[in-house]
Amino acid sequence: MSTDIASMVKEAAQAAKAAAGVLRSAGRAPKDRALLAMARLLKEGQAGLLEANAKDVAAAGKAGMAKAMLERLTLTPAKVDAMVQGLREVAALPDPAGSLVESRELANGLKLSKVRVPLGVVGIIYESRPNVTVDAASLCLKSGNATILRGGSEAVNSNVALGAIIQAGLREAGLPEAAVTVIGTPDRAAVNALLKLDSLVDVIIPRGGHGLIRFVLENSSIPVIRHDIGNCHVYVDASADLKMAEDIAFNAKVQRPGVCNAMEHLLVHEKVAKALLPGLFARYRQAGVELRGDAAVQALEKGVKPVAEGEWSEEYLDLIVGAKIVASVDEAIAHINTYGSQHSDAIITADAANAEKFLEQVDSAAVYWNASTRFTDGYEFGLGAEIGISTQKLHARGPMALEELCSVKWVVRGTGQVRG
Repeated sequence: MSTDIASMVKEAAQAAKAAAGVLRSAGRAPKDRALLAMARLLKEGQAGLLEANAKDVAAAGKAGMAKAMLERLTLTPAKVDAMVQGLREVAALPDPAGSLVESRELANGLKLSKVRVPLGVVGIIYESRPNVTVDAASLCLKSGNATILRGGSEAVNSNVALGAIIQAGLREAGLPEAAVTVIGTPDRAAVNALLKLDSLVDVIIPRGGHGLIRFVLENSSIPVIRHDIGNCHVYVDASADLKMAEDIAFNAKVQRPGVCNAMEHLLVHEKVAKALLPGLFARYRQAGVELRGDAAVQALEKGVKPVAEGEWSEEYLDLIVGAKIVASVDEAIAHINTYGSQHSDAIITADAANAEKFLEQVDSAAVYWNASTRFTDGYEFGLGAEIGISTQKLHARGPMALEELCSVKWVVRGTGQVRG
């Protein structure tokens, strides 16, 4: 590892830890001022940001980046406006830091309060989407956390430009620049260095493909909250309204295929497969979706490619769908719990008992009855912006918004009590 890069990352973490101490007692007003300043500066600096992003997009295109990933990398005026609006919306949200979770008074007169407190210094390692830089910075700042951001090398110019805008907003509000640090080197040595700074960084949040998540989990000495792949399923049960099922399965796959809550695999009960699949597959083909399936699906529909055994666990992030015909809701549940990524899975059915069985037994962060998986999102859930979708079970699960960026502290007030 380069000594210079390791020293640079350590110095950034030391500054972030000091900034976290400032944020802990800053109160809401300066944080909101900084967020609103960032929103204004982002809009004013749009031309320069788009120019920096164009360099990233051109380089990624030459390197052969997949179309869906290229779409996630590309910024447009509309996406910039969405980031600006997101900053303003986060500023308007309640500040979770210091909020009371519960309180009680013991028989001995001790008064206990459980309050939310910032995690401290949050390291976020992510790929491709530059808007994550703004989302992560805004949410961590609002919840009182200092942030160290390391985006993918494919977005380095975009992220450095965004980092400069964010730090200008912090300066304008009188907060330390180190409250948000963008690591601007594409060298992976920076990630290795960051993952070992357990005395300075409180938590690491990786967002990206399976390879990135595994690398972080295997190399971090810091606690990790992972935002893993989204191998999401829609299961169409025997009693489903087939028009509803077709619309949901189409939306979940096609509306935005390059995101983690898009459906990747479709499961269909054998009793309705012949009635559902021809019409749905015709719509898929018209939308440019590549069809893959098991032997039963291939026998039913011409032109369907086979799904390899290992492919049932795959997140396509593209206009590709894998379909399987199953004999029961129990088989569907078993398949999802075996091959899914514990992200978002849906059942389409008119059978309430089957629906409740699915909702109870599918072990995912979000489970749906008669709705598209595309709703697993902080904004759609009414939580505001999110860091991502946590697919693990400790501390945070599902959309990770402001409250999930806090831990708790017990505050105990006494009048001289001692324990006998």
